[in-house]
Amino acid sequence: QVQLVESGGGLVQAGGSLRLSCAASGSIRRINIMGWYRQAPGKQRELVAHITSGGSTNYVDSVKGRFTIFRDNANNAVYLQMNSLKPEDTAVYYCNADVSTWRNSGSYDYWGQGTQVTVSS
Repeated sequence: QVQLVESGGGLVQAGGSLRLSCAASGSIRRINIMGWYRQAPGKQRELVAHITSGGSTNYVDSVKGRFTIFRDNANNAVYLQMNSLKPEDTAVYYCNADVSTWRNSGSYDYWGQGTQVTVSS
């Protein structure tokens, strides 16, 4: 099995910054795409950003220029640096990873437990 543990959420004023961390552990052979999703009350979950094993990134339009996703492959970790935060960024943020394990062929999606980000106006 693979576990994803998230940290870094909290309460911040508009214009502030937070850094979210996600570390994967288990029988990991390879981690392919890693990403961050978010879900606000009354809204559907959306992809915020993702990054491939080769370093290619993609961002939802609303966070471009403010958020940066990056990886530390040696530690099986992914991070989301969030700058110039806005109240509309308030949501539960979830880490996601597509992982190939030593135990099984193929790859599977795994999810973190979520971390709350609250931005006050």
